[in-house]
Amino acid sequence: MQETVAKAQELAADSSMDKKTQDGSRGPRHRALPPAVGLLLSMALMNALLYLCLDWFFVAPPRSSPVSTHCPHGHFRMAQMKNCSPWLSCEELRTEVRPLKRIGEGAVKRVFLSEWKERKVALSRLTSLEMKDDFLHGLRMLKSLQSKHVVTLLGYCEDDSTILTEYHPLGSLSNLEETLNLSKYQNVNTWQHRLQLAVDYVSIIDYLHHSPLGTLVMCDSSDLSKTLSQYLLTSNFSLVVNDLDALPLVNRSSGALVKCGHRELHGDFVAPEQLWPYGEDTPFDDNLMPPYDEKIDIWKIPDVSSFLLGHVEGSDMVRFHLFDIHKACKSQTPAERPTAQDILDTYKKVLNLLRDSVMSQTREML
Repeated sequence: MQETVAKAQELAADSSMDKKTQDGSRGPRHRALPPAVGLLLSMALMNALLYLCLDWFFVAPPRSSPVSTHCPHGHFRMAQMKNCSPWLSCEELRTEVRPLKRIGEGAVKRVFLSEWKERKVALSRLTSLEMKDDFLHGLRMLKSLQSKHVVTLLGYCEDDSTILTEYHPLGSLSNLEETLNLSKYQNVNTWQHRLQLAVDYVSIIDYLHHSPLGTLVMCDSSDLSKTLSQYLLTSNFSLVVNDLDALPLVNRSSGALVKCGHRELHGDFVAPEQLWPYGEDTPFDDNLMPPYDEKIDIWKIPDVSSFLLGHVEGSDMVRFHLFDIHKACKSQTPAERPTAQDILDTYKKVLNLLRDSVMSQTREML
């Protein structure tokens, strides 16, 4: 009897231990998410990531720039410079700037890639004494028009006929297609970035037409190639005007208009009022050539913008939306052409409209 009771007690103890072990091994129970809920969460996360990508792709990323690029007149600051420095003097240009190689030449200046305090800079030198007046005019313009639209002046020496400016390795706007065809720049070869370049270009024209000096006309623009060479493409894919040697002033209060050079102009790129108006039977005479105003710059904007837009996907859509304003730019009557500010407003409106439209359509597809 005692043996039977002991055996029963042993079995009961074993059963109790097994139950405790099982309860301890289970611990707190976690309910697994249903597969459908997990799928929905994954899709929501993917959509959020896609929206962020769309915002980055369709809205041009903010252009990198220093916290503040403004310096007092007579001073400059380049990238990675914390403080403004005074324009370099003749002595500093002679002793601190080291020319490396020639990178360009025009009728007025030769340009040399140079080095100053381990920074790459552009040193311009007068080509010939015959062009000194144009050279000095360009220097006066550079000094007076320093802004985000104009290449940064670092120093000058009138005695040596030299000018030092910030160096932009991507070069002139003439190189745009070659630059965008490089694999590392494929991500900016889009209608959005190209239209932004057109906005920059018109912004420069508008600035010149409302400059601190008055209404200035971009006369170095007798053909597309010449016009493009006046602008530099910066590393963050914006534009600055570089060549200011031919910027005559329109003064309506005194009735003073301008003439771009003293030779006869030809072709469709220049405005009609820049062409000799008296026919082939009358030899060209600069004294008889009528002057004109800043509306010659407006005539050329559609051709420059068409080059900037290129032939990427979406560029024809942009051209369609700009058709009316460009048609107005080509009015035979200068007074009927829009102002640069009118064109700038239209460009910005089209950029925002198309960007928002494409983003909306793409999001609806998700």
